[in-house]
Amino acid sequence: MNVRFQTTLTFILCMLSIVGFGILSMLMQQQMLTQFDHTIISFIQRFESSLLTAIMNGFTSIGSTSVVISISLCSLLFLYKVLKHRVKLILFIVIVGGHAILNQVLKLFFQRDRPNVHRLIEIDGYSFPSGHTMITFAVYGTLSFLLWHDISTRSGRIILILFSCIIVLTVGISRIYLGVHYPSDIIGGLLASSIWFTLSIWFYQRYREKQFEQKGYGAKNNG
Repeated sequence: MNVRFQTTLTFILCMLSIVGFGILSMLMQQQMLTQFDHTIISFIQRFESSLLTAIMNGFTSIGSTSVVISISLCSLLFLYKVLKHRVKLILFIVIVGGHAILNQVLKLFFQRDRPNVHRLIEIDGYSFPSGHTMITFAVYGTLSFLLWHDISTRSGRIILILFSCIIVLTVGISRIYLGVHYPSDIIGGLLASSIWFTLSIWFYQRYREKQFEQKGYGAKNNG
């Protein structure tokens, strides 16, 4: 898969994410997702138990500020010291930092109240889109992208992607289980994350594409 094809694919995914988020936010504002949200919440909370609550609290902590900062700092150190990825280190900072800012902007714009049916934990702030989902997507999605080429085996890459997907989805489900987010908040978080993620990757790939073009031009001149 060449750089130009990757850039085009990333742009298409970004556009699809924008359209998806636009449709979802419109349906949410028109109260057309109420039945969907409550049906999913009722189904997930049907399995409530003290053990499952403890497990879900553990998963939801993965998206907490302290854990995200710790993982991010360790990742930055690993990228800089071990893999020597200087440009990718900047990309990681842009994606993760941008997600945090974008989430706050969207929350203030939509100002959706959190569910008040059956909360297992108390938390303040607006609900849409899910901040835990967005920041978890940012961290694990970016790490998967950056480490992809450093993993030589196909099975290793598959495990990396599956692990990241499971973490992101489980954190999202834990927020629904604990009663602090609607399912549409989680979907909105995934779509909003995808927009910023793919947009950032698109700029990064455009940068790489120009580098390749310059190297190719220089090689022709030298020849």
